[in-house]
Amino acid sequence: MRSPVVNKHVGLHMKGSRLLALFDHPLFKRELPSLTDEDTLFNVNTDIRFDPKGATENQEWHAEGNVEEYTPTGGERMADSYPNWLRFHIGINRYELYSRHDPVIDALLRDLVSQRITSVAMKSGGTQLKLIMTFQNYGQALFKPMKQTREQETPPDFFYFSDFERHNAEIAAFHLDRILDFRRVPPVAGRLLNMTKEIRDVTRDKKLWRTFFISPANNICFYGECSYYCSTEHALCGKPDQIEGSLAAFLPDLALAKRKTWRNPWRRSYHKRKKAEWEVDPDYCEEVKQTPPYDSGTRLLDIMDMTIFDFLMGNMDRHHYETFEKFGNDSFIIHLDNGRGFGKHSHDEVSILVPLSQCCRVKKSTHLRLQLLAKEEYQLSSLMSESLLRDKLTPVLIQPHLEAMDRRLRYTLNVLADCIEKEGYGNVVEDDLTGEREAGHMNTSSRER
Repeated sequence: MRSPVVNKHVGLHMKGSRLLALFDHPLFKRELPSLTDEDTLFNVNTDIRFDPKGATENQEWHAEGNVEEYTPTGGERMADSYPNWLRFHIGINRYELYSRHDPVIDALLRDLVSQRITSVAMKSGGTQLKLIMTFQNYGQALFKPMKQTREQETPPDFFYFSDFERHNAEIAAFHLDRILDFRRVPPVAGRLLNMTKEIRDVTRDKKLWRTFFISPANNICFYGECSYYCSTEHALCGKPDQIEGSLAAFLPDLALAKRKTWRNPWRRSYHKRKKAEWEVDPDYCEEVKQTPPYDSGTRLLDIMDMTIFDFLMGNMDRHHYETFEKFGNDSFIIHLDNGRGFGKHSHDEVSILVPLSQCCRVKKSTHLRLQLLAKEEYQLSSLMSESLLRDKLTPVLIQPHLEAMDRRLRYTLNVLADCIEKEGYGNVVEDDLTGEREAGHMNTSSRER
């Protein structure tokens, strides 16, 4: 059952759209500070001329080298003629991956499901099979195939690191991230592919090609190469040759925009018996707050944002995160790899929220938005339901997952209420609204310890 305020045949720009009402709220209309050249990932006026073909020479998610040189040019007018994936890259700045109402993002989502696929390669590394797909306009996306149905939950005896990566979790995570107004997940869309014409026939990856076979049920299957779940027993089979999956738009090539990978301070042990330090030390956050980059700037508060984001979707697999090197320590966290979210709607993994309960810190803007999303006239589950109707693979989440988000949102607000009662509002809620990020960079260690 879906929320009565939306259905497939009602346009999202019609009266009654909760999403439109949400995005029209003052909290979703805050202006960014004026952007300087140092605040934008690329300066299209003076720095470089983008060559779409050159930017995709290397077939890696973390591509390195082999990128054609970009020659100087002038002008934003030329940028208007760039393909949507490149315009997305040009729009990245210190504060966001994309702006709230940028039409390029919806256009890019359409490209992900409509552009002709010209080549396919396996992504190296990783525990499960992922494919790098290149389109006719030289854009690239990471394809995660469907591994289980919408109704299947992660088995109770599975460790989080043994769980499947779910294509629908990647799609839903993008929509949730946008509704939370973080905008730190690259655009993701669901797509139904013909495994023969759109994967096997266009791949130059012989290792991938050799794993295709026809099952006893006369379905086309393949399994590729990876650390786990890449064998005949774990083959991905079409019906007979149709397979659905998520396509996540690539970030700029590392040769053009280096990223730094950080170990999450609240990383899990990834061991069947060992516990991480944060699980046994209730004062662990005090140690984190005295360690760069968490001792200044907004990084600790961004970790709290990511913690809330992960708890709402039940994602226990946040071992690392990334930032763009150009922006130093004063920039947002990129929320990559969300496929292990939405595994259990019947269980709320409260250990995901430990960073929040240990640190008792949150941005005022985040706190206000969470309170807004808990109101009946907005309601997170209804907003997600409406937003996900835009995706080709709708329904992306079954109703119990939507309802679980409402439940987890209430729990998060209760944790923050307990923090405020214990430590005082001013010691918990960091005002990032006054002066619109004026120092942009409030000292997280300024709080009395």
